[in-house]
Amino acid sequence: MTPSLYLFDDEVAHSWEPFSLTRPVGELLFGAFLLRERAQRYWGSPCSGHLSGPVLEGFSEPSAPTVLDPATIPQGDSRIFQSSRAVLSPSSPTTATASPGLDTRERTTLLLEGEVVGWILPPGDPTPSREFFLNPAPLPGSISVEVSGRLLGAVWDLMDRNADQLREDLPRHFPDHAVVELPGCHVLGDGLLSVGSEVTVEPGSVFDLSGGPVRLSDGVVIRAHTRLEGPAFVGPGSVILGGALSRTSMGPVCKIRGEVEASVILGYSNKAHDGFLGHAYLGRWVNLGAFTTNSDLKNNYGPVRVGRPGGTVETGLLKVGCFLGDHVKTGIGTVFNTGTTVGAGSNLFGGRMPPSYVPPFSWGAGSDLTEYRIEPFLEVASRSMARRGVELEPEMATVLRRAWDATRLLRHHGT
Repeated sequence: MTPSLYLFDDEVAHSWEPFSLTRPVGELLFGAFLLRERAQRYWGSPCSGHLSGPVLEGFSEPSAPTVLDPATIPQGDSRIFQSSRAVLSPSSPTTATASPGLDTRERTTLLLEGEVVGWILPPGDPTPSREFFLNPAPLPGSISVEVSGRLLGAVWDLMDRNADQLREDLPRHFPDHAVVELPGCHVLGDGLLSVGSEVTVEPGSVFDLSGGPVRLSDGVVIRAHTRLEGPAFVGPGSVILGGALSRTSMGPVCKIRGEVEASVILGYSNKAHDGFLGHAYLGRWVNLGAFTTNSDLKNNYGPVRVGRPGGTVETGLLKVGCFLGDHVKTGIGTVFNTGTTVGAGSNLFGGRMPPSYVPPFSWGAGSDLTEYRIEPFLEVASRSMARRGVELEPEMATVLRRAWDATRLLRHHGT
């Protein structure tokens, strides 16, 4: 019998602001796949649930497993628990039973570069407590097996390492949909241009493959005067309305225009107007007003510090843009400084630069921020989702209410 697969968020994953407040880390996009989809491909098993903490229990999103309490997981079958931050190498065998040294009937600790990234529990073994998943350690009486891959550390790794991951993902997973040319378009370089079904590409578009491959998923629309430089992944049903995009991943049903560089857009988000987005990561249901722009390079060319509740954190990177949580909205002319973090559910407007850290569910212009009341927020979220044919389910509304409650002190005290 195929073992059950579960992804868990440890303490590091819980620090991945602003995204870990409203979604399990396994539901974040990296390269051409969600982290959860990567784990499923590696183990050859669907994910049965996320272990991400009480605030997210009941998380609901189409095609995504929910968030569970570890105490509710059945113990009658073999179980695989994998860190959501672990990107296991697909060059290894794709199923656990075929992998050397991985016997799902034996208690096993999984190591990646010496760090614990998961366990295999045989039938009958009790599931560890919630606290155990926060600080992974070897299971008593287990064997240790080293797996290959990479372990993402800080949240900005999702952006900084994304282009390299795309260069691995696209030739490996989408070689059967390669095209040589598109009528009326210019294809530069000899890399992979992979096109799914029912894709519309208007004449006058340019695809530059010299720096990496490009994948256009099913139902994608590319409007004229788009320049798309690889590596790049455009998710199902997304529309690029024109502009220059490079080294970027976007999930499903996005509308993007303007200049986008080295960024990741999780899905169902709109940047339908001009403006620069660089070295950024956007959650779901983000809407950027016209000419919203972020800085991704300091004037002194020094390393960027990222905003956090208690201050700023050094990244060691020269280029870091902004991190916008789920359901963030900006008014026209909004500008973000390098390393800005905007918490989920925030609504910013007025054309003034906000602080480097904006608490979740904030409302206002510049530093004049107040609390975005939960009922109006949920009404707007429901309306914006309905425009894309998606319902805000009661379970997810409950998760968002919990997130709002859990972050009240951040809004009231700014720390």
